[in-house]
Amino acid sequence: MAEIQKQELTSMNIAEDQLRKLKELFPEAFTEGLSVDWDKLRLTLGQSIDVGKERYGMNWPGKADCFKTIQQPSIATLFPARDESVDFDKTENLFIEGDNLEVLKLLQKSYLGSFKIIYFDPPYNTGKDFVYPDDYSENLDTYLEYTGQVDTDGKKFGTNTDTDGRYHSKWMNMMYPRLFLAKNLLANDGVIFISIDNHEFDNLKKLCDEIFGEENFISCVANVNNPKGRSDDKYIATSHEYVLVYKKQDIEFAGWLPGEKVTKRYNKTDDKDQVYREMDLRKTGDNDRKIDRPNLFYYFLYNETTGEFYPTKDEFVPDGFIQIFPQKENGELGNWRWEMKTAQRDKNLLLPKFMPNRKTWSVFVKDYLTDDKKVKPTSSWTDKVFNSERGSEQFIELGFKKEVFPKPKPLGLIKKILEFVVRPIDQDCLMLDFFAGSCSTAQGVLEFNAENETNVKFVCIQLPEKTEPNDDAYKEGFATIAEISKERIRRAITKIKENDLKSEELFKADITNVDLGFKVFKLSKSNFKIWDSTLEKEPEVIQAKLFEHIQHISPEAEQEAILYELLLKSGFELTTPIEKLTLAGLTVFSIAEGQLLICLEKELTHDCIKAMAEMQPTRVICLDEGFKGENADALKTNAVQIMKSKGVVNFRTV
Repeated sequence: MAEIQKQELTSMNIAEDQLRKLKELFPEAFTEGLSVDWDKLRLTLGQSIDVGKERYGMNWPGKADCFKTIQQPSIATLFPARDESVDFDKTENLFIEGDNLEVLKLLQKSYLGSFKIIYFDPPYNTGKDFVYPDDYSENLDTYLEYTGQVDTDGKKFGTNTDTDGRYHSKWMNMMYPRLFLAKNLLANDGVIFISIDNHEFDNLKKLCDEIFGEENFISCVANVNNPKGRSDDKYIATSHEYVLVYKKQDIEFAGWLPGEKVTKRYNKTDDKDQVYREMDLRKTGDNDRKIDRPNLFYYFLYNETTGEFYPTKDEFVPDGFIQIFPQKENGELGNWRWEMKTAQRDKNLLLPKFMPNRKTWSVFVKDYLTDDKKVKPTSSWTDKVFNSERGSEQFIELGFKKEVFPKPKPLGLIKKILEFVVRPIDQDCLMLDFFAGSCSTAQGVLEFNAENETNVKFVCIQLPEKTEPNDDAYKEGFATIAEISKERIRRAITKIKENDLKSEELFKADITNVDLGFKVFKLSKSNFKIWDSTLEKEPEVIQAKLFEHIQHISPEAEQEAILYELLLKSGFELTTPIEKLTLAGLTVFSIAEGQLLICLEKELTHDCIKAMAEMQPTRVICLDEGFKGENADALKTNAVQIMKSKGVVNFRTV
């Protein structure tokens, strides 16, 4: 009988994926399968391998177990919560409720290299922050116990106090796997921003250097979020926190629109009423001497009487002309910022000008202020839009009490990150926040799209951290932080719609074209009974599990939940279009315009199999129990042959 492949029901195997990448680079260093011949690899790399015991690097208790955590695939799924969503069938925005480690693993297949921007605001490890258990066994069962989805006394995740002997180690053991998985999700031209304060700044910088590479460090931004300073600081009132910025590989930034401090420098107007400023063409800073870059040294000749003005390499000065050349303040010959061919081409932008203080001539460039003019941000963000107090005000403006969620990130921080990164070519990009909190990121993305005619999509992940009965959040009806997150997105959507009705000039975009919705998914156990390789090996345990697996699909599994689990574990995004078809009287779901067909019928027919094959999809998935009766084996054999005859080589059952 022809064999049908089984559909994988776990998240991407990180270790296998890394080995596959290594094999692509060094196939000669592998034996049969995916076994590395380390001796051959050393020979291939020559002197590149450090085999000594002493080497530079960062280590802490538990680091080795971080890799075990990363390499353990998830057997969970993401359950669609249609009733908690807004515009579920059309939106491309996602809110995922669950432990972000498990969720990041589940997203690996579908969203590998997909996110242009990742921003998150992790626990700062102040001694009061919520952290995960330090037993290196954090997994789906841990999460299910915490959220009450399995019978237990109720496992409560606790705080990491500064009196704990492994205070920093516990925080790094929590962060390392998440950063590692996040890097996989970042696009090659993507950038990651991480907010942090002084408690773990040093450790986070070292973690990021190791995971992203020191060469991909962009900046450590001082984000002045509390200009008055913290009054409870003993010596110096801290007025800022940090934003670490790293790239995946190469990236081009859009830049920021200039603020008033910049625009007031544009104090000249030409005959067409266009505003500009004058900038010295002389090069300053590194390599600003003639001997450094001889090709950037040349002359300008200027006739004050006739107005004739042009660049030249010729040292000869005709009668009536002034020779202008770049000269440093100390009298040494310098360089221009432009090559001579650029000066010839854009001569209309150049002005010869006498400098009275220096008693010499120089050349200036007309730098025009245009609508799309962008400037390079500095490493100190001081604008009031970054103030923490502004974040609280924006939260209150949505109808929340301030105490429901302390110190939400201001929308200005999210919007400035988007403004900095999103170029015209990136207008349909994805942004990820896997410590979503109150979901400032989601609201920031929605408003940015409305204000700029962009279509950035967000994916926000938040643990359903329980609120305490004495908390204001609990008293306001929010049992978890995730409930606050979802409600904030709903209220933000309503606010945008209401503001659009009040003022047609408030938003640049036509609101009807802006994605003002979000799909809610929740981390849950699989709809299928997946064999767990980490189980105890005692015969009675194995036998009990074998009996449980006779009925492969969970009895309470809903069709839509099964569909999305197969979608996710087949490598499709959770917002991929799904079309419900009827083929030969049976229901078949068409994914991504027919690339994948999924049939969840429990009694398959020859006609249905033939109809699916004739659509010539790339892949087909059916339930294994769909092949029933005395002719089940024959139907399977025929199904394989029918699929092959139509070019469908990826035919799987589950």
